[in-house]
Amino acid sequence: MRICSTIWLAACLLQANLVFSDLVGFGLHPFKIYCASACHWALLAYPLECSDKSVKAFLGWTITSSECKANDTAYLTTLAWCLYDKCGETRRMSELQGFWETEATRDMLQFGNRSKPLPAKWSYEETLQQIAEPPTKEPANTTTVLNFTALVPEDEYQAQFNTAWGVTNEQELGAKYGIIILITGFGIPILLTWLYYLPFTSHMLPKITPYLIHPSSIGTYSVRPLPFLLGNAPTVGQAAYVVVFIIINIILMSVNYQSMQPHLYYPSETIEIKAYIFYRTGIAAYALLPLLILFASRNNLLLLWLTNWSHATYLLLHRWVARLFVLHALVHSFLALPIFLPQTAVVNSDYWAWGVAATILCVVILFASVLPIRRFSYELFLVTHVILSVILVVGLWYHVVLWIGLDTYGYETWIYAACAVWFFDRAARVGRVLKNGIRRGKVTDLGNGYIRVDVPHASFANNGPGLHVYAYFPTLSLWRPWENHPFSIVPTSLMLPQKSMQKQKLEQSSGSSSPTAKESGFQIDVDDIEKHQGFRAAQSAPVSPGITLLIKKSTGITKYLQANDGLLTLMDGPYHNTTTREIRQCDRLLLIGGGIGITSLLPWIASHPNVKVFWSLKESAKCLVDEVGGVLSKAEKHVRVGRRLNIAHLLEEEAEAGYTKVGIVVSGPGGLCDDVRAAVVVAGKKAGTVFELDVDAYSW
Repeated sequence: MRICSTIWLAACLLQANLVFSDLVGFGLHPFKIYCASACHWALLAYPLECSDKSVKAFLGWTITSSECKANDTAYLTTLAWCLYDKCGETRRMSELQGFWETEATRDMLQFGNRSKPLPAKWSYEETLQQIAEPPTKEPANTTTVLNFTALVPEDEYQAQFNTAWGVTNEQELGAKYGIIILITGFGIPILLTWLYYLPFTSHMLPKITPYLIHPSSIGTYSVRPLPFLLGNAPTVGQAAYVVVFIIINIILMSVNYQSMQPHLYYPSETIEIKAYIFYRTGIAAYALLPLLILFASRNNLLLLWLTNWSHATYLLLHRWVARLFVLHALVHSFLALPIFLPQTAVVNSDYWAWGVAATILCVVILFASVLPIRRFSYELFLVTHVILSVILVVGLWYHVVLWIGLDTYGYETWIYAACAVWFFDRAARVGRVLKNGIRRGKVTDLGNGYIRVDVPHASFANNGPGLHVYAYFPTLSLWRPWENHPFSIVPTSLMLPQKSMQKQKLEQSSGSSSPTAKESGFQIDVDDIEKHQGFRAAQSAPVSPGITLLIKKSTGITKYLQANDGLLTLMDGPYHNTTTREIRQCDRLLLIGGGIGITSLLPWIASHPNVKVFWSLKESAKCLVDEVGGVLSKAEKHVRVGRRLNIAHLLEEEAEAGYTKVGIVVSGPGGLCDDVRAAVVVAGKKAGTVFELDVDAYSW
């Protein structure tokens, strides 16, 4: 599996190299020869005999057509002499001839305009031959008609050279730093995961886990929201990633600025550096866009295959990357305001309007995604979040295309990458739904708002524990048939009635002499553990490839669920909640559940030979006890109805039992999950037993 993952990573890096080749400095070079471009730009300010002097363009320059330039002797000889004078000692004749053929007669040096200009009436070498003696006269000013072979004014040439080199150099640095931001963003989780497999880390990780991985960064808050619904606190490990990533961004936005004065656009060094900061932060925001969408994707194949980080962790990081994205956008916008507001032509341009709209949308999306709004109506939040995000991407596209065009600095490459990630995720979702096919679920009302849904013929029913699907019930609401929710899955074959299981136990205890391991007053037959996918099925269990969902009605589409023998059901999945490898390797497995959270714990009972279940639930959820009693009878269990569990005491008992490594899977309300996390941290800091923790909570 790791070899396949390495090959996959290598293929992704190769593809990334092809993508990066469309960025300035890596494959795009808008100024192939800076000195030649400076000569060309300097001459754009002067009208020719054949220019249309009634129309003014950028900076008040007269518009001169390509045809006019191609046939104007004074223009051609002036440009040729400038190329010879400024570039002749550093550039080969062939290079200058190449520039002459592709750039010399363009209407305007417009970025993104890759149409081939008209050929000049002479080649570069032939034009030089037309110059009888070196020119000595400069144009008086930019209104002087260029009807003689002139010297390009030195200050004008230097300003053009500095502008071309300074701006392009900053764009190249921005592209380089954008790649670093993107690679470190998804590379850190891969690197940290692969460190786990190095020989010297096997003894180190258990010692640092209680300090760096399991504990919360703020008290015991993790699944529970912070006071005043300020959000969810990251764990120490997650917070370390966030801090490191922010520091990388700050450093890359703060180094290697170089002023080039005199400058055509920015009259002072201070204004020039501010402009370069606003360039770089804008590029950084674009570079974060693919990472932002990648972290929110369900089908995050690269990261979910190559790391042991959960989807819930990536969603938390998605929010932090989004905040950093908005910060870059705001810095970019606020620095642009004092520079360009005095320029009426810029402020009235379409690209400026799209930029303002994109910045406003960033802020709106950020504040529309806060926890109180997500809790108030998650479905409404999700729909508006997607729609506003699509509009934002459109705004970012037009902001650069209308300003700089395509294939100039490569800004559009970041948008292509982001769209590719988004479309892949959506296509994969559709593909999973189509693969699972149309199913008819049997809905059973268990009472008190609890529902059981049995979906037959699910090919992934026995794929192991730690799985969930996003279930669609499109006929429940004609207004939002797309609505779906994640549910933990249980193989229907495990959900035998409790009476049948009791009868089976009696039959096994009277006739079985297989090697056993004693647990909770009945014998576990070790030979009954299936080798395929880690599942153990009872001999009398009917063969059924279906899955069962246990659902507590909520404010979403689930509130419409009621008894039905053939409810149209579509499934996107299965998805892994988190990796199960470390938990499977433990000597002992504790399953701690609260209420409906028992659903995600049940498959674990059949996947490990040494399981103990602790389950607390309210009186109103007592109907679940009878429903899952058959599965629970296969393991040692402690069910508390209307009573809380003493988590610290449970862990102390397991540590005293002498187990080397104890796996703990908890699923339930946020308070229970956070209590278990805090207790595991305390117990893990004591010498002796190593605790592996898996928190399975849908707090997304």
